[in-house]
Amino acid sequence: MSKIFILTGEPSGDKLAANIISKIKQSNSGIEYLSVGGTHLNSLGIKSIYELKEVTYIGFTSVLLNIFKIRKKINETVDKIIEFKPDILFSVDSPDFTLRVAEKVKKKNPKIKIIHFVAPQVWVWREHRVKKLKFLDHILLLFPFEKKYFDKENIPSTFIGHPLLESVNRSKIDVTQIIKNHKKIISIFPGSRRSEVNILLPILIDFIKKMNIKHKDIFYVFHSTPEFNKSTQEKLLKEGFNNCGSISDEQIKSEILKCSIFAVSKSGTISLEICNANVPSIIIYKMNFINYLIVKMLVKVKFANIINIAANEEIIPELIQSKCNSENIYNKIDSFFINKKSIQDQINRTQEIIKNFKTNKSSEIAASILTNSL
Repeated sequence: MSKIFILTGEPSGDKLAANIISKIKQSNSGIEYLSVGGTHLNSLGIKSIYELKEVTYIGFTSVLLNIFKIRKKINETVDKIIEFKPDILFSVDSPDFTLRVAEKVKKKNPKIKIIHFVAPQVWVWREHRVKKLKFLDHILLLFPFEKKYFDKENIPSTFIGHPLLESVNRSKIDVTQIIKNHKKIISIFPGSRRSEVNILLPILIDFIKKMNIKHKDIFYVFHSTPEFNKSTQEKLLKEGFNNCGSISDEQIKSEILKCSIFAVSKSGTISLEICNANVPSIIIYKMNFINYLIVKMLVKVKFANIINIAANEEIIPELIQSKCNSENIYNKIDSFFINKKSIQDQINRTQEIIKNFKTNKSSEIAASILTNSL
């Protein structure tokens, strides 16, 4: 029996991997799986060797503070993969963790094929990293402009598009049964890592307080991970809000997003899903000051959001670091509500850009590459 080990480092990677593996499972039942994964891979019946939160770190200081723990976890993961003896190690995103594991696995057992999905963002910073990825047998790319970096180093690569932009069938979930009184919905994405949620949640709660003074017909839905869903709900209840909720069910989140009039999202790939749902948005992000200074020195692009990077202009407003406060978030959204044309303009511009990132068959293409490599 063929074997695939799936290696992820955070919930978004777990979701991407599950989209692809589900396609393989539909056509090929003769494969054994093991993973470092979360709820999405678990829903496919794929066991994880430990909980995903054990390796979900963000920022340079977080990594430095946990450096010995991370090294131990990398070595533990390598040993488990070698013991499993997979035909393919399928690593997804989180390069500072997954690619370190993958490189060590390749050195210990060169027969294991390494296929990585979601290239390190070398076009943002540390372009020299590409030279260090020659141990990869294949890399699957989200964006077409990434291919030139890997072609230059003769690393096999395929642009497959972004699975979050695939056409999906509408579910039969009736959002009106969840959001009562026909209120308008604003979707809020506070992040999937503890450090993100801890920083952004208080800012977002204060933003809602400001909105409730003027805009009384809105319901705010926090799109949480299972890990933070309960604690987020408790914090919202503690504030006495009767127009807020937190959900972690993926199908419900997807339907809620499609019915939203606006979204407030932390910077990341979720912004592509928001654009794909034709929902206008703003991007927010804040990290501790030391992390911010280091990133500021290393990053070579002007924007945080992939849409803005691709357009080389700010189509989706970004409120980053000192600009990320409740007052600015409120003012930016209030101005959108006053100027309805700006909402449609943003939707039109984002649609022009994301069509270049779509193949509508990204999961199928990735699944085919994996099965053909067995």
